Amino acid sequence: MQVAAILTSVRKRRPWLILGGLLAATCLVGGAIYVVRVRGSQALESKRELDTRLAALLARTRKQMVFVEGGRFEMGDFGAKYGEEKLQYSPEINDNVLHEVTLDSFSMSAYKITYEDYDVFSDATGRPRISTHKRELPARLPRVPAGLSWQAAHDYCQWLGSQLNVPMDLPTEAQWEYAARGRGRLVLYATDNGKIDDGRNVPSFDQKEARRQHLPIGTSPMPMEVGLYPPNPLGLYDMVTNGYEWVQDWYAESYESAEQKNPRGPGSGSRRVMRGYELRGGDGLSLLSFTFVRRGRLPQGKLEKDAVGENPDLRTTARCAAVASPGS
Repeated sequence: MQVAAILTSVRKRRPWLILGGLLAATCLVGGAIYVVRVRGSQALESKRELDTRLAALLARTRKQMVFVEGGRFEMGDFGAKYGEEKLQYSPEINDNVLHEVTLDSFSMSAYKITYEDYDVFSDATGRPRISTHKRELPARLPRVPAGLSWQAAHDYCQWLGSQLNVPMDLPTEAQWEYAARGRGRLVLYATDNGKIDDGRNVPSFDQKEARRQHLPIGTSPMPMEVGLYPPNPLGLYDMVTNGYEWVQDWYAESYESAEQKNPRGPGSGSRRVMRGYELRGGDGLSLLSFTFVRRGRLPQGKLEKDAVGENPDLRTTARCAAVASPGS
């Protein structure tokens, strides 16, 4: 009876069940199911609170998914073909292969995944909460982008899609660039006007420093809250700064692909692609956050050469994409 109840609970992705008249929580750890019995009103109250938070997450996800009509565009550094001086814009050599791509329509989250979002996932699936080290807690605000490994971001998006009954995952690299460029337009920066207006549409150095002054000395560098600056024309926020973003694709030195329709990148690799930019102010963005600039990082979130004293996981986050609008 108990085993059947546990398996039924796991299949339904519900961490709560009733055993012998007591409320119990289930979680999957290392391939084993652990059941923790908890008594009375406190357990019921915790379940109600979690149900409320989950319902709120699903409601705001439906509201915040941006529909992106599919189409055709030339992916990559378009400077040599369309720029005034007919020179590559980017100093990188891994983004300069301009190639045509066709995408079906999709939806993408207007915001990066926040700690408020990810905590619901952690609590609902019995995982430990992330970024709980004492040096991270002061900047761990509900609306700050969560620092995630690739696997953590992938798992969250797939779980969220299962709750909404819509296939969801990280966006592909082509989807991310297409959306950042406002459906593939010749746009250098994924801001409201395609330019960097330091302090208006991206955080300035002074604004970043003002935030750090309120944090204890030694606190890890953290993004700012999502949605503080204008979105790009499609309604997508913080694509040019506030943390790198994971995408689905394995990283290769060139992202030219034999696939022209809905490309998904190489079949394997050692690093995953990340897009967007890190945490600096707008004055340091010029050549580092073009809509086509790309970097590779180990899926665990670690750089080959980590910056001294910084945790790379905190500087990489994600947003989810869906094959259709969750509100449809």
